[in-house]
Amino acid sequence: MAPAKSSVLLDVKPWGDETDMAKLEEAVRGVAMEGLTWGASKLVPVGYGMKKMQIMLTVVDDLVSVDNLIEDHLCADPVDEYVQSADIVSFNKICARRRGHSLHWLGKLISATPHLWSEVSSRAVPSPKNGANPSPISFSIPTLPLFPHPLPALAAPGLRLPNPNPMSSSSLPTKPPPPPRPKTRGSYNCGRCGQPKKGHVCNLPSPADGGPASPSPSSSSGAAAAADSRLRRALSFDDTTPTPSSPEKKPRAHDEEDGDDAMDEDEEAMELGGRAVPTEVIVEVLRRLGPRGVLEATAVSRGWRDCAARVWRAAEELRLRPAGGGLVAALLPRCTALSRLVLHMESDVDATMLSCLAFSCSSLETLEITMADKAVNSMTGEELSRLVSEKHSLSSLKVGGCSNLGFINISSSSLEVLWLSDLCSLSKSVINCPNMSELSLCFTQQSNDCTDLVSLVDGLGHSCPNLRNLHISSVQLSNEAVSALENANLRGLCMLSLILGSKVTDAAVASIVRSCASLDMLDLSGSSISDNGVGMICKAYPHTLSRLLLALCPNITTSGIQAATAQLPLLQLMDCGMSLRSNLQNEKQGAYFGEINGRIRLCPKLPTLKKQPMRQKLIIKHENLKKLSLWGCSAIDALYVKCPELNDLNLNSCTNLHPERLLLQCPNLKNVHVFGCQEMLIGAIRNQKLINRKNLMKQCVSNGV
Repeated sequence: MAPAKSSVLLDVKPWGDETDMAKLEEAVRGVAMEGLTWGASKLVPVGYGMKKMQIMLTVVDDLVSVDNLIEDHLCADPVDEYVQSADIVSFNKICARRRGHSLHWLGKLISATPHLWSEVSSRAVPSPKNGANPSPISFSIPTLPLFPHPLPALAAPGLRLPNPNPMSSSSLPTKPPPPPRPKTRGSYNCGRCGQPKKGHVCNLPSPADGGPASPSPSSSSGAAAAADSRLRRALSFDDTTPTPSSPEKKPRAHDEEDGDDAMDEDEEAMELGGRAVPTEVIVEVLRRLGPRGVLEATAVSRGWRDCAARVWRAAEELRLRPAGGGLVAALLPRCTALSRLVLHMESDVDATMLSCLAFSCSSLETLEITMADKAVNSMTGEELSRLVSEKHSLSSLKVGGCSNLGFINISSSSLEVLWLSDLCSLSKSVINCPNMSELSLCFTQQSNDCTDLVSLVDGLGHSCPNLRNLHISSVQLSNEAVSALENANLRGLCMLSLILGSKVTDAAVASIVRSCASLDMLDLSGSSISDNGVGMICKAYPHTLSRLLLALCPNITTSGIQAATAQLPLLQLMDCGMSLRSNLQNEKQGAYFGEINGRIRLCPKLPTLKKQPMRQKLIIKHENLKKLSLWGCSAIDALYVKCPELNDLNLNSCTNLHPERLLLQCPNLKNVHVFGCQEMLIGAIRNQKLINRKNLMKQCVSNGV
């Protein structure tokens, strides 16, 4: 009998657009194995100037494993110099008719379903119409060694099993039974319909879900055999109904739809230290390791490599710090179910990296790319636009180091969150995302930035009508850009952050009040608003505003801060860092530690600040305030804080705050930041925190707690 063969179509992908495809094809065809025959090939465009190669091959099933061919030859040295990955596109069995083939599989069918053939043999043979002698039913069957059951069990009245050869079967020498087949990875085809498992969802019901019942006596034997083996090309004929010899045995349900994840029963356990360990345990251990640990596990053995492949296929979130694009290009094709990808790049981001992201991870929903100190993001605006347009399921995109974009032209119906940092001199800014809810644009602090912020803000109302959170950081912010919010008609804004705009004054606050009906967070850090602007904010949002950030605002005094805490009852976060600062001639120009929106940042001192009077007194009383930041307020001499819910207080660089003029009545206070303060002030804060704790314990005891 001729050996069974299979026809396979492979997708061979290069590392980048600079890979020589001729050398790639030469390297692939250079792989020679017994039972392997290479066929025709062609180049298929992928995108970004890249092409992949599709090549046909024919393998002998008993000699060549396609998985071993891909993992041990095509994706191994020296072929991996050109080949990034190889995937199976189609896998088909070659069913050639040969002598004895039908007899062999008929014997298989009779041995697998003896109850069907017994029922057929017990039926009476109909007599012919012309009165001729009835002829018994005859089948041509192979010799005895092909049947696991003895032939006399199949004999019954009305069924004759003649010898297909004129000679007696007893005169022919019997062949010894064939040796057992070595353990393989199983069939690549579905056990129900015979189609390739890769990318296939079988529509035929499984035996456990109500498969075909055993044929009735009125049905013919040919119909029963056809119904039992419908459309099957796999090398197995499993019973769909329980056999008469074991009526208590139930049919086994075959769940072969996820063929890539399934493993043979013999491979469900691995030998580890002389003991059999279930593969699920190994997979769970690998899942708790980092990406590099999983990669190192693939070099142990084939079993570990299979477990690592299952981990990659099931991974939904991946966080990497790659030093080059090769690691990303090697891992992403394996993570077919990846939905969240976070990359902290220690190397440059170029078109090759974007091409790997483009045709990998088809179900990616969240992509975040941050850059290390020495890494450069060379992504252009055209490349970013193409990446967003090709990722139809992408809902969140955060990219850092976007100084080389040149322009923004993003259109997506699925994108909801967009963060772009380190922008500079955008010639065009078009963001057409109707479902976007959050937008953050951070520009570099360069005085020669020529980005038109007025047209950018004005266009958001037409292209992003559902915008709720807006953050713009630029030294070019002005009253005109803020006034464009009125024309944009973004009435649904809940969080507005316009920082580092020293040209923003109280007129911009009036535009914000007219354009935004209900704000939950307002950040105007680095602006030039005064106490009048703070008063307008308090009158407009007394029932909605819970976070107010006014750091680096030199025109605000203690009166404005006290008015805000008194007129905003829902306020929970207040940041006034570097706003109450005394201008001393002997102060060194440098950076201060500040906290804006819950993050520690280095904020440079403003070149021109309004002179604040020395020895100011600040009194803050609030019932719901939880976080207060007064970092760098060197003009404060006395501080009185009565906030029962306050748990975080930032007094960094409050150099003139006197220890004897500090009173904290905050029983829930946990964290106090006093970097750069006097040693006596630190001791006074410690004593007051201890006293507040004792008072709180006494109050709890008196209330019966």
